[in-house]
Amino acid sequence: MRGQARTAHGAVGDQEEGSVLLLTLGYVLLALAVIFVCVCATDLYIAQKRLDALADSAALAGADGFTLAVYDDSVRAELTDAGVEEQADALMSALPGEASITAAGTPDGVTARVTVAAEWHPPLVSVFVPDGVPLESTATSRTALR
Repeated sequence: MRGQARTAHGAVGDQEEGSVLLLTLGYVLLALAVIFVCVCATDLYIAQKRLDALADSAALAGADGFTLAVYDDSVRAELTDAGVEEQADALMSALPGEASITAAGTPDGVTARVTVAAEWHPPLVSVFVPDGVPLESTATSRTALR
């Protein structure tokens, strides 16, 4: 029993007093860091899903910007880049938020494609999470006349 002191009753004294407190403090700090990162990751996921829903809504609104075109005996709904952008901008201006349209148009005359961008900021300040993350979402919607 070298290095350990005996008490008056003959028992070995605890010379490592306080090491459990440091270990507990270390685990608490690690748990807090993990909780902060998980909260920020969850908020980032939810922000991306909200941006996806906003892009879907803007593309759906853009698909409503069609004009009717008559060819011989058939009628066809046609989209233009200006019509898609106008409808998507009207929707975005009616909704709150910091998202903006980066691209809106139609690649083939029947599909509206809208790209929306925003920047995410973490809800909790943490040295493990970046301050701002750019997010982007692209959605498409087709128009059809039957």
